[in-house]
Amino acid sequence: MTTTDVRADPLPGMPQRLFTCTPSRLLTWFDCPRRYRMTYLDRPRPAKGPPWAHLSLGAAVHAAIAAWWHLPRPQRTVGSAGQLLDRAWSADGFRDDEQAERWRLRAREMVAAHVSALDPADEPVGVERTVAFRTQTLAVSGRLDRLDRRGEELVVVDYKTGRRVPTTDETRGSLALALYALAAERVLHRRCRRVELHHLPSGEVVAHEHSDDALQRHLRRAEDLAADAVAGVAAGEFPARPGRQCAWCDFAAHCPEGRAAGPPADPWSGLADEFAEPEVLPE
Repeated sequence: MTTTDVRADPLPGMPQRLFTCTPSRLLTWFDCPRRYRMTYLDRPRPAKGPPWAHLSLGAAVHAAIAAWWHLPRPQRTVGSAGQLLDRAWSADGFRDDEQAERWRLRAREMVAAHVSALDPADEPVGVERTVAFRTQTLAVSGRLDRLDRRGEELVVVDYKTGRRVPTTDETRGSLALALYALAAERVLHRRCRRVELHHLPSGEVVAHEHSDDALQRHLRRAEDLAADAVAGVAAGEFPARPGRQCAWCDFAAHCPEGRAAGPPADPWSGLADEFAEPEVLPE
């Protein structure tokens, strides 16, 4: 197995190559450099573990809502949202057909409740839209679930389907949401400070209004993470950071430290009625 990276040390006098990344890539380095290596650098990439049911659920719900916005306005109904969910549904990762069917019906309810509160004529600025920006060291891109225009400003909307309602601290501290806000503002040349997490199982919306200084702090954090990643890759240093999160790692089978941290979670353990103890799960 070989480890490669698109970066290379610049020749003397040449400008430094930008670190190309998504928020997910930066946070993967922060969470575990070993997982970063196996996700982004190793070729061929190590085989992943089995699919996760909670990710199948989230993917279907996201796809259905995005497709709903792409329908002609007269067709944006609660009924059509349910049909779109059925088309997007995947049973990957569920324990059995009965469990998958029960969750398909619950996902239908989530999507129906969400779109019933929307105005079909209130067209978002973007749905599943890619935005990007550059700094002197970074080239950041990401795909937004939804971008709204409210008055003269833009609002970043991100959907969540996990068991826990997000907290205000999580919304304020989300590096991804902050970078999305910066990217949306630079791409569309319109102020963007408000970010929202829409928790579809509960219908709750957790919002935060960033200050200019707060967004700059998030940007500095991103640049620091990128610098750490560049240094780690150059040194060939990818230490594992074992912990309870290893139970959810796609590459735990290839990591002795991860296996020693505890047994892997069942693929359906991230579903709300199947796992009683709160966890921070990947979405």
